[in-house]
Amino acid sequence: MELLNMRGICKAFDGVPVLQDVRLTVGTAEAHALLGENGAGKSTLMNILTGVYGRDAGTIVFDGKACDAMTVQESEAAGIAFVHQELNLFNDLTVAENLFLTREPVGPLGRIDKKRMHREAAALFASMGVEMDPALEVRYLKTSQKQLLEIAKALRGKAKLIILDEPTTALNTREVEHLFAILRRLKEQNGTSFLFISHKMPEVFAFADRYTVLSNGRFVAEGAIADTTPEKITEQMVGHPAGQGAHYAPRPTGETVLDVQNLTGPGFAGVSLTARKGEIIGLTGLQGSGSSEWMQAVFGALPVQSGTVTAFGKAVKLRSIHRAMAAGIAMLPGNRKENSVIPDLNLVENLTLAEQTLSARDFPIRKKAEGKIFDHYKEILHIKARGAQDAITSLSGGNQQKVFLARWLNTGADILLLDNPTQGIDVGAKEEIYALILELAAQGKTLLINTLEIPELQKVADRCAVFYEGRLVRMLPHEEINEHTVMLWSTGASLAKEEQPS
Repeated sequence: MELLNMRGICKAFDGVPVLQDVRLTVGTAEAHALLGENGAGKSTLMNILTGVYGRDAGTIVFDGKACDAMTVQESEAAGIAFVHQELNLFNDLTVAENLFLTREPVGPLGRIDKKRMHREAAALFASMGVEMDPALEVRYLKTSQKQLLEIAKALRGKAKLIILDEPTTALNTREVEHLFAILRRLKEQNGTSFLFISHKMPEVFAFADRYTVLSNGRFVAEGAIADTTPEKITEQMVGHPAGQGAHYAPRPTGETVLDVQNLTGPGFAGVSLTARKGEIIGLTGLQGSGSSEWMQAVFGALPVQSGTVTAFGKAVKLRSIHRAMAAGIAMLPGNRKENSVIPDLNLVENLTLAEQTLSARDFPIRKKAEGKIFDHYKEILHIKARGAQDAITSLSGGNQQKVFLARWLNTGADILLLDNPTQGIDVGAKEEIYALILELAAQGKTLLINTLEIPELQKVADRCAVFYEGRLVRMLPHEEINEHTVMLWSTGASLAKEEQPS
């Protein structure tokens, strides 16, 4: 049975077409993957469906009713919910307060009935098969729990169609499996449909029933997941057969340029690591293993209890981002929304911000020179944007990430700390990033890359540091980087085996 039918959807901004004759059909109790490269038009199409943008042409029929001029409120009332990649929760409020926000139940005297809120929240979580304390402040939830809370908000609003934008970006393998199990239960028991936006092909094929591919604002293909392959979909997304992309090859490395000894801080303890000029080191482990926190501490973004950081033979003052930058260290943060995006600045201002901070350049800003800098990185990183003056929020998540990578390359740093650098980036752009990483290493830059995606490390890393419960438990050479070996060390299985009496 058909739940959503979008036909002939067209949209242009300032006369520039971004959607042309796009169609999308989703059935009841169906998991539908919406696929395409960054800038393909997926977000614009979803913003039209949810009433954020009006459409220039086309028709939308949802649950048997024609939607002439959909507003955000009408979309929500019809039963459409959008769970964004950057979750919209208030950390200072409790789980129940977030769940009932703007729709709080009140008692006879007009006061909020918190007992009823907690009772109904607990019942909703139980129906989902989720364990979550309604009285807990959201700041204490794990990312996977926050994702489930957003889904619970959609279900409480009686959503018939839930749009999930890159829902697994910050989740580990076990959390992804748990999330999909809950979504399948909702699909089967409640008849809920899901529009699933993702660049991770294994997850698309594990969860979706059907798919639609967009490219450059146009409809390309649709069909059943069972009738296609990841290679075929990738070819439809990028417009040509999928190649092998970046190939790892051993390269000569130079002297030690980064020496971290016995670093201890929040979430990690006693971690030591050295990196050579031109070397690429991967960091990985289960979510919360401490690898991201360790990287942030090296950059001065998190406090350190003990240990030392030496760059190019000179001690780096801990807990000072500016001193780390001055020492030739740069860091691309993992949380794009909170730590990278400055929404009030345009693209060129966002791109050049770090270099301005580092050089303490006198005003006025050299706009012409900075325009050339933007054009340079726009070309080499294939940033899809109309111009340097566009708002950073006008770009897709993947293109935003490219701008922030350019921000740090523009500082001239020789040690690059990249925390989940391909977050929200499509398969074609990922290959571009891998090739760039290998090229930067060949130029003599040293890169540390924190990621949960092992195939990513297989493509670029010379060595892989595996973290478990805040400690670096194994340094793997390139030939030993594989899903099986990494999982043994990141779950503690190999440690347990070593501790068994012989």
